Amino acid sequence: MKLTIIGAGKMAEAIIGGALKDFEVEVVARDAKKLNALIEKYPKLKNGGVLDSPVDIENKNLLLCIKPNALESVGIYLDGEANSAISVLAGSSIDTLQKSIKAKYYVRAMPNLAACNQSSMTTLCGDKSFKDEAIKICESFGKTLWLSSEKEIDIATAVAGSGPAYLALVAEALSDGAVKEGLKRADAKALVEGLFSGFSTLLEGKHPAIIKDEVMSPGGTTAAGYSALEEGSVRDGFIKAVGKAYKRARG
Repeated sequence: MKLTIIGAGKMAEAIIGGALKDFEVEVVARDAKKLNALIEKYPKLKNGGVLDSPVDIENKNLLLCIKPNALESVGIYLDGEANSAISVLAGSSIDTLQKSIKAKYYVRAMPNLAACNQSSMTTLCGDKSFKDEAIKICESFGKTLWLSSEKEIDIATAVAGSGPAYLALVAEALSDGAVKEGLKRADAKALVEGLFSGFSTLLEGKHPAIIKDEVMSPGGTTAAGYSALEEGSVRDGFIKAVGKAYKRARG
C-alpha cells in the first residue's frame, strides 16, 4: 500500500519513521523548506509536491496531518477523489472532512507524539469498510484502538492525544521534587525515566488502583506522599483536565 501524508509538521514527522518501514510514503506540504528537510532526513521518502498548485490525489490513501484551520485552504489544492482520507485533525468531524476532501472512505485517527518511537496509542473511528486498512497503517507507528463513535474519539483525544503533555508535567514535577530534596538533576531525570519505563509494563496487566494498593503500605512513605497529592486535589485536576480538553476537541 502507498501512503500520501499531507503536512510536514511535528505529527507528520513523528509518523513518517514508522510508516516508511511498511509503506511507500510520499509527502505533500505547503512549506517547501519543511518538505525538503523531511526528504533529507528520510531518503526513502518521496516528494509528492508543494501545495501552491493542484496535487493529484486520485485513488490515493491520504493521511492528513495538518492543522484543523488549514483544512479548507489545503483541500482546494487536492485534485481528484482519494481512496481514503485518514485525518489526525483534532475536533474535525467526518462531515467536515467530506466538505473539503473527496474520498471513498473517511477515518478519524488520534495518534500522539510517541509515534516518533513507534509507540503511539492511536484511536480510530469512521468507515468500517476501511477499518482493517486504517488499523494496519496506524499500527506502523504504535498500538491502535478502534472506537464506535466520533464522540468517543473526542474523549480519547483528551486522554491519549493530550496525555503526553500531562505525563510530562508529572515527570517534571517528580524530578523537581527529587532535586528539591537534594538529588542531582541528572540522577533525578534518570530515576524518573526508569520509573515511567517500568510503570508502562505494570499497567499492561493491572488496574491502576491495584498497583496503588500494592505499593502503599499502612503508614508508609507512599501513603504520606499520596496524602499530599490528595490535599493538592491532583486527582481532581487531572479529571478536570480531561473534561476541558474534551470540550475543546468537540469544538
